[in-house]
Amino acid sequence: MNKIARQNIYFLGIGGIGMSALARYFHKKGCMVTGYDKTPSPLTKRLEEEGMLIHYEDNPDLIPADIDFVVLTPAIPADSLELNCLREKNVRIIKRAEVLGEISRQCKSVAVSGSHGKTTVTALTTHLLKHAGKKMSAFVGGIAKNIDSNVIIGDENDEIVVMEADEFDRSFLQLTPYISIVTSIDADHLDIYGDKEQLEEGFNQFVNKTMHDGVVIYNSDLNISTDRKHLTYGFDDADIMARDVRIENGMTKFSVVTKEGLDLGEYEMQLFGRHNVMNALSAIMTCFQLNVDMKTVREGLAAFQGVQRRFDIRFRNEDVCYIDDYAHHPEEIKASLRAARDIYPDKELTLVFQPHLFSRTRDFMNEFAEALSLADRLLLMEIYPAREKAIPGITSSALLEKVSCEAKQICSKDELLDTIKEIKPELLITMGAGDIDRFVPQIETMFRS
Repeated sequence: MNKIARQNIYFLGIGGIGMSALARYFHKKGCMVTGYDKTPSPLTKRLEEEGMLIHYEDNPDLIPADIDFVVLTPAIPADSLELNCLREKNVRIIKRAEVLGEISRQCKSVAVSGSHGKTTVTALTTHLLKHAGKKMSAFVGGIAKNIDSNVIIGDENDEIVVMEADEFDRSFLQLTPYISIVTSIDADHLDIYGDKEQLEEGFNQFVNKTMHDGVVIYNSDLNISTDRKHLTYGFDDADIMARDVRIENGMTKFSVVTKEGLDLGEYEMQLFGRHNVMNALSAIMTCFQLNVDMKTVREGLAAFQGVQRRFDIRFRNEDVCYIDDYAHHPEEIKASLRAARDIYPDKELTLVFQPHLFSRTRDFMNEFAEALSLADRLLLMEIYPAREKAIPGITSSALLEKVSCEAKQICSKDELLDTIKEIKPELLITMGAGDIDRFVPQIETMFRS
């Protein structure tokens, strides 16, 4: 990977958030980057504007000639015409995780893992290290608002590279981090792991790939087993802990203390929710391990604007607030809805939720119902299939029956905007990891008009 300039690289699934970051990385390094994705999106539009050629038809005839290698995302289905054509031609195909693994070994790498929170922690850690003037690259699984991008591309003088460590398909086992972070381990991707015990074992394998002179940083609620140096963060019985969490003047404020009782001072941030306090603690501890002083961390945290689609407040005035969120697991839904209640305890909460994957909906049907019932009103969209085929009996209607809030209905994409206009919600949250994000600009415009 050190000698990549002027190579021709083809990305299968170039529009994904992780793939597009790598495409930008290679493009800036002087490579000819081309790719395929299923549908155009704001991300693919930006890639095309930067000079990358992209097509949207799974057609082997559209694959450029003279490809040096292909970067593949796990989201590409096994029956992809282009994928099978490339395999038949014996073109070198490298998984996205393998590419990140190579990059992770070029300098000190910070790899952020977890069932939830990893994008926010990756973006925040990136922001704090950039604010501290570190020479670095970063790969973020979302658009970090402070840089309006999902990637920072450094050079051969990089001291640090920050990246998300994705547990899907065991991708994170390709990495060799200097600092490994684990934010949470909740049952998910059971189509890959089978059960939560195997998922936990996967995370333990990941942290034990940390360099021997490195450190593992993890949520004190987790059962992590490692022989590497390790540090914990949390609200109780951890190496660093948050105290006196509160909302003042539109900011979340908290103090940080060590297990030994050392006061590390007061911090404030624009993010909300106890889960984001935990996210902040992991980033703060990481920066301390990389010799960033407390004053710089404090300034950087207060200036962090968050990540698009992570409790993303798109519009608010005295009467109305509209929030967009990527949450697609029951625990994420609960955390986001509770954070919204903390800010607006007296507003009626209307939730628009698009389930993501038939298998996830099947595996957590009851848990989803419990989480969605925290809303006052639910507009439930049809399941976004992503890479999957439909599963008999697993439908949004079946899920809706289990939800206990009284004001609930199935809402199609065609009906969504008109339904929101009719309801005139006080507090609206759109939520999901599918294509619900395509409606966000239209909903925002509706509130602003």
